[in-house]
Amino acid sequence: MSGSHFFVTPMITIPYSIETALETGDIGQVLSASIEHFHCQAGTIHRLQDKVLKLAAHNNIPEQVVQIVSTVPVGKGIAGLAAERQEPITICNLQTDTSGQARPGAKATGMEGSLAVPIITDGELKGVLGIAKASAYEWSKEETDLLLGIAGRCGQLFE
Repeated sequence: MSGSHFFVTPMITIPYSIETALETGDIGQVLSASIEHFHCQAGTIHRLQDKVLKLAAHNNIPEQVVQIVSTVPVGKGIAGLAAERQEPITICNLQTDTSGQARPGAKATGMEGSLAVPIITDGELKGVLGIAKASAYEWSKEETDLLLGIAGRCGQLFE
């Protein structure tokens, strides 16, 4: 099919700690387990509601930043771009990013290595899952694929 693209994601094995959190149905527990698994220090889950991303869960995000990222327009910032493009957005260092992808709210977290992936279930965008490390970091394809797999499962919690 010319002009179209799609992702072929191999079967992903979700780590036990994250699988257990998914089974609770608690999106906050899923975020915490994901942050721990990836050795991250912060993260957010936004749910798509009324055509904007609304903060559904956060971990280790400063209160002043929570206010900034509580509602994110699709297409703005890392989470908004992941939603708009329906593909992962990675930034090695939020603090030195000059691409325009990292908005002031993201920089205010103090985090550096960031990965945001769309939450897509049954072909429908449900939200965005984002995690971040306190130091610069290049995310591998395997890590990105795993977070995409986790995000796909998170979408089922939004049903």
